[in-house]
Amino acid sequence: MLSTQYRLRLKRICKSIVAGEAVPLREMIWAEKLTKANTTAATWMRQARQKAGNPDMESGGTDDFLNRMGLGDPDPSNHKTGFTDADDIKSWFHQDKPDDWRQRD
Repeated sequence: MLSTQYRLRLKRICKSIVAGEAVPLREMIWAEKLTKANTTAATWMRQARQKAGNPDMESGGTDDFLNRMGLGDPDPSNHKTGFTDADDIKSWFHQDKPDDWRQRD
């Protein structure tokens, strides 16, 4: 569970990321460390990066829905555009779980 101070600090960082503003390096290091220890923080950072990568995301649209569900990758270079064979489909559906996947926040 995030403390109020941590939650507010992370929300400020996420808002800066979405707005395209510069975030100090020490703040980003702090946020990345927090995302490794807390899955809620990781979700917020991933959502902020997806919104920053797609500024035309309409509220209530498909992209917004996927972002709120925590689906997809914020890095467009990782997006899949087609499949070559059945093994390629299988690997696409395989989900890499972080080391702390059993952790509850």
